[in-house]
Amino acid sequence: MFYNTVVRLVQFLLFLLTGKTDIQNRENLPVDRAFILAAPHRSWIDPLYIAVAAYPHTFATMAKQELFDRNRLLNWLIRKMNGIPVNRDNPGPSAIKQPVTILKEGKMNFLIFSTGTRYDSQVKGGTTAIARLAKAPIIPVVYQGPFTFKELLMRKKGHVYFGTPIELPPGPLTKEEMAGFDQELQNSFDNLDHKIDPDFSFDYKKK
Repeated sequence: MFYNTVVRLVQFLLFLLTGKTDIQNRENLPVDRAFILAAPHRSWIDPLYIAVAAYPHTFATMAKQELFDRNRLLNWLIRKMNGIPVNRDNPGPSAIKQPVTILKEGKMNFLIFSTGTRYDSQVKGGTTAIARLAKAPIIPVVYQGPFTFKELLMRKKGHVYFGTPIELPPGPLTKEEMAGFDQELQNSFDNLDHKIDPDFSFDYKKK
């Protein structure tokens, strides 16, 4: 399978560049049902380390439409890696429906960057909305390590920590209850960051 081949190749390259990644709590990933893997987005390197750390679990994920429009080769590659185009300015209903369909089919899991862009630290509501409709658990995950190609070459060690699953109750939820689960996810990110490095901070401002 193309996805597995690429992830194994990336795993090998990351090992050559930065050594063995520190991966904690991988046992929190369900093996008998599809799930949402939710992370804060900080760098183009995030999905590489997270996909490798979660392997052999397979994921679909969303990518900004501009990447698909850049050139045919990149469009082909992202789609082969189960990427779904999304318009950030006007995501539309499909931004929720497509992940829900994938999760209900049960053939793949879904990786989502719950903060949306690399320039925002706050969890958006899409993750919990998908989880509620798909009846899928949310597994928080945080990555710390090299965030730039230069830091990769400096052999900065990578860390990936998986958190405790978040299960939404069945049935309808109020806006306040959904917001409460968004905050629980945000708290999970903060706690995982603290476990990796109590002094960690990240500048989300666009350079």
